[in-house]
Amino acid sequence: MDHAHYERRLSALQRELSLLQTSYVKRGYRGVVVLEGWDAAGKGGLVRRMGWCVDPRYFRVWSIGAPKDHERREHWIKRFWDKIPEDGNIAVFDRSWYGRVLVERIEGYAEENDWRRAYAEIAAFEQTLTDEGYRLVKLFLDISPETQLRRFQERFSNPEKRWKITEEDLRNRARWHLYQEAYAEMLEKTSGASAPWLRLDGNHKRKLRLQAFQAIIEGLGNGVEVHEPQVSPLLQAFFHEPR
Repeated sequence: MDHAHYERRLSALQRELSLLQTSYVKRGYRGVVVLEGWDAAGKGGLVRRMGWCVDPRYFRVWSIGAPKDHERREHWIKRFWDKIPEDGNIAVFDRSWYGRVLVERIEGYAEENDWRRAYAEIAAFEQTLTDEGYRLVKLFLDISPETQLRRFQERFSNPEKRWKITEEDLRNRARWHLYQEAYAEMLEKTSGASAPWLRLDGNHKRKLRLQAFQAIIEGLGNGVEVHEPQVSPLLQAFFHEPR
C-alpha cells in the first residue's frame, strides 16, 4: 500500500475514532475492545495508533499477563470485571480473559475441566456486558509462522526494539500447533451473535491497522450518534458577536 494513501486513510479513521469517543464521553456509553492473536501480530502497534488520537482521560489499555498472587485466590474472571470501564470510557484489552483457554490451557496452569468450563463462563460474562449496553469488539490478529519469524528477527536486530523479544516468545513459537488448535477452538466456541470474533490478516501491517480501525469504529459506534460537538446558543452568540 502506498505510504501517503495509508497515512491519509489512517488519519481519517483516527479522527472518526476521536469523534466517536466524544459521543461516549457526552452520553456515557461504554466500550470494550479485545485484542488476541499471535506474538508480533501487530497488537501493540494498533494500540499505539489508537492512543495517539483519543483523550487518555477516558481511554484505558490493559496489558494482561499472569494473575497476581491475590488474584489466584479469587474466581479467575474477577480480575477482568475489575477492569471493565465506567460510563463514558473505552477500555482496550491487549490479551484478555481468553488466556484461560489459551496460555493457561497450553502451559497447564488450568486443569482441563477448568479451561473447558471457561468457554461457557466467558460466553456468560460477555453476554452480561452486552445486555448492560456495553459495545464489545473482539479482534483476532492472525499471521503466518514465516511472518512471525521475520518480525522476531527484525526486533532482535534493532537495539531499540530488542526488549520486545523474550524467551517466552520463542517457547510459544515452538508450540505453534498447540496454539493454532486452541485459537481455532476459541474462535469456534466464543463467537456469538452479540460478541462475534473478527479475524484479521496481520501479515501486512498497514492493511491490518486500517481494517482494525474500521472494525473498532463500526463496533463501538453501533447505535451511537457521531457528529461534531455542539455548543449552546449562548456560546454561539458570544463567539459570533463582533468584537
